[in-house]
Amino acid sequence: MRGLHADTGYLLYRLGLRSGQLFNAFLQESGVRLRHYALLRFLATSEGALQRELSARLGYDPSAIVGLVDDLEKLGFVERRPAPDDRRSRIVVLTEEGRAFLRDTDASGLHVTDELLDPLKPAERKTLHALLLRIAEAGLE
Repeated sequence: MRGLHADTGYLLYRLGLRSGQLFNAFLQESGVRLRHYALLRFLATSEGALQRELSARLGYDPSAIVGLVDDLEKLGFVERRPAPDDRRSRIVVLTEEGRAFLRDTDASGLHVTDELLDPLKPAERKTLHALLLRIAEAGLE
């Protein structure tokens, strides 16, 4: 019978847990968690998004998105605005305060990733990133 560490899926799961723990520890003082941070990072690359789009793109349950957006809105990091093409819909937009938060935490976030990937050489990190990206993109289609 195979050992637990022979299962790649389990190793990815454990790595995800460790990554989440490190990121949440780094974010703890700010009042946000990794799920909030991921939402902010996504919004930083867009002009705004409908909550259902955030749910689909981030892989979070739609009801979780409502709570995350509420939390970030209270912190002043995002705001809901009428959608330009449908005034009944609201888009979530990153505020200047949200952009400042991301700028202020960027170096620390990279440090967390460096700590997580410390056992790997730079070339191995690039290879790992490329492989994970390929898997993630295939899962988003």
